[in-house]
Amino acid sequence: MGLTIGVDIGGTKIAAGVVDEEGKILDDHKVPTPGTPEGIVDAICAAVAAAGKGHDIEAVGIGAAGYVDDKRATVLFAPNIDWRHEPLKDKVEQRVGLPVVVENDANAAAWGEYRFGAGKGHEDVICITLGTGLGGGIIIGNKLRRGRFGVAAEFGHIRVVPDGLLCGCGSQGCWEQYASGRALVRYARQRAYATPENASILLGLGDGTPGGVEGKHISQAARQGCPVAVDSFRELARWAGAGLADLASLFDPSAFIVGGGVSDEGDLVLDPIRKSFRRWLIGAQWRPHAQVLAAQLGGEAGLVGAADLARQG
Repeated sequence: MGLTIGVDIGGTKIAAGVVDEEGKILDDHKVPTPGTPEGIVDAICAAVAAAGKGHDIEAVGIGAAGYVDDKRATVLFAPNIDWRHEPLKDKVEQRVGLPVVVENDANAAAWGEYRFGAGKGHEDVICITLGTGLGGGIIIGNKLRRGRFGVAAEFGHIRVVPDGLLCGCGSQGCWEQYASGRALVRYARQRAYATPENASILLGLGDGTPGGVEGKHISQAARQGCPVAVDSFRELARWAGAGLADLASLFDPSAFIVGGGVSDEGDLVLDPIRKSFRRWLIGAQWRPHAQVLAAQLGGEAGLVGAADLARQG
């Protein structure tokens, strides 16, 4: 199969891109994300049509946040869109006249990294995305493992602290409450309240109050050596690395790939994640260690991965 289109449904924009067999984006088109479920379907179809103009397209892959059924056709539940058992595959296929595959967006990003990014050369890879929340994907034996019902790898909602912090999913103590962009902001604000004398750089980048601290401020301040910002990254990394150690006990991959916006800070966050991983890995002194790698495709991973999954059929 030749050219396919990948679609990434984001909170503010929907991106569609024409992707070749080498994972290169040849053409793309972006539209704002509408506020209604039907409007989103319209926008997906419009973006696909615009991106594919002038190309011989064979199939479309859509990456959607939420639970996607085992037939890769229906979005069972989407946290940020009012989709409940939404037959997305059928609706888009009828409009664009092409075969459509629907995939969880974190799975699509994991597949993109495995095929064309940091996972090249590995057969067994676990991906985590440290964004606003925490997502993941499982590739074992060169195959994307989705589970019997299609909803595996929801790593962010593994409970790591019994009766811990309330999560948006309704549970308590979920991993993403301790290792995510949202957690990073909470750590920084708490530390800025407690020791404002160590947060002068951080506070100076916002409105001067701990409550005004945002993720971009923490990154900038950490690069300038702000103690509170650096310590906040270390706290996030401690939780992320400990979680990877648990996943190593489950899956024993050759590599973990860390993506998402938080990972854009490179070794500032990856080095302490690696340190925490080694600290909490059971039998670390006796067993081989998986590599902990930075994702390479950035924000394009989901689009590229969705397009390639459509190619796989």
